[in-house]
Amino acid sequence: MSGDARKTAEGLAYLSGFGNEHSSEAVPGALPHGRNTPQRAPLGLYSEQLSGTAFTEPRAHNRRSWLYRIRPSAAHPAFTRADNGTLRSAPFTETEPDPNRLRWNPLPEPSAGTDFLAGLWTLGGNGDATRRTGMAVHLYHANSSMERVFSDADGELLIVPERGGLLLRTEFGLLPVEPGGVALIPRGVRFRVELLDDASGASARGYVCENYGAPFQLPDLGPIGANGLANARDFLAPVAAYEDTEGPVEVVNKFCGNLWTATYDHSPLDVVAWHGNHLPYVYDLRRFNVIGTISYDHPDPSIFTVLTSPSNTPGLAGVDFVVFAPRWLVGEDTFRPPYFHRNVMSEYMGLIEGAYDAKAEGFVPGGGSLHNMMSAHGPDRETFDRASAAELRPQKVADGLAFMFETRWPVTATAQAAGAEHLQRGYDDVWQGLQRHFRPLR
Repeated sequence: MSGDARKTAEGLAYLSGFGNEHSSEAVPGALPHGRNTPQRAPLGLYSEQLSGTAFTEPRAHNRRSWLYRIRPSAAHPAFTRADNGTLRSAPFTETEPDPNRLRWNPLPEPSAGTDFLAGLWTLGGNGDATRRTGMAVHLYHANSSMERVFSDADGELLIVPERGGLLLRTEFGLLPVEPGGVALIPRGVRFRVELLDDASGASARGYVCENYGAPFQLPDLGPIGANGLANARDFLAPVAAYEDTEGPVEVVNKFCGNLWTATYDHSPLDVVAWHGNHLPYVYDLRRFNVIGTISYDHPDPSIFTVLTSPSNTPGLAGVDFVVFAPRWLVGEDTFRPPYFHRNVMSEYMGLIEGAYDAKAEGFVPGGGSLHNMMSAHGPDRETFDRASAAELRPQKVADGLAFMFETRWPVTATAQAAGAEHLQRGYDDVWQGLQRHFRPLR
């Protein structure tokens, strides 16, 4: 199936704009006009609404799409429980919340025949999936394309590839995503993940933020003005594409923390036309319009927010997605790497490529670090010494692409993460040797 995935991806068209009311039809005349549910939908299709928010949420935040499909989603047999594998969900109660700073190496290579779903490995999270609050941090490794179809009723999935590209076949159409980009799959949307490259020994690896709370949105810009950070037009939604196939298809649904499976007699990716705003997207992180100081001091990392999931407290996110993209450093009389910090929020950081400017070594692509609420962190000794003595010329940071999932509640690690062989046992050592330099004036 995946042998033609890259060729397929190269010829795709897209719809531009985050949160827009988009519409698309794979067959002319499939999309009704003037109403959502005509007595007879065009071309013998079924009308179906997919609601990502409650009917009565404010219009500015309401997410829903109308789908015109070959069979209604209701036409399926009963689901039965499936093995969760290494996938875990909130509430996370296997271990106690840990105030220690933690860092992991990349996941080991997957066993043969591991697809995206089987390769999901949960590091930790917070909240409660059944109450639609909180988030989870997952990593994935895969060396096989999915034949089955997956959907997540518990939350939306922000996929951050680190190695190897993916082709996402969704109910709305096809979206490719490669390292340096991200994909957002809304709650409840069915999809299949194929590897863009399936040569012998090829594999894919990356990170996933599962957001149980309010859907991600673009952050308000405040005094920044009308432009900057992630521009809405750079988010790309798919055009309609459908599968009209008969025969058994396994469909896996994540529901209230567990996996459930059913065998359909047809492909559920059979949407011929659609309109709405509850949509999947891809976004190129290199298009992020980085804003920083042009005078002095390192800005707070909130200035690098790509997407935010708001809570019921203004300015407090359930989870933010933050990117440390290529940028210029020009601050005068300024310690330019990220500063030493204790934070009421909890921070999980990952690295897509290159190096991160606050860590000289040990933080590698595919790995990650967790600094929970009020856990002290910051540059290691080598970075501190170098930055404190550096000549402050304009400097381009262009050799790394890091990101952060920042969340309002502490992240409790799963038992498999707390006891993983790839957990770095000596992480605290990176701050050893930070010497006393205090010299009182006399």
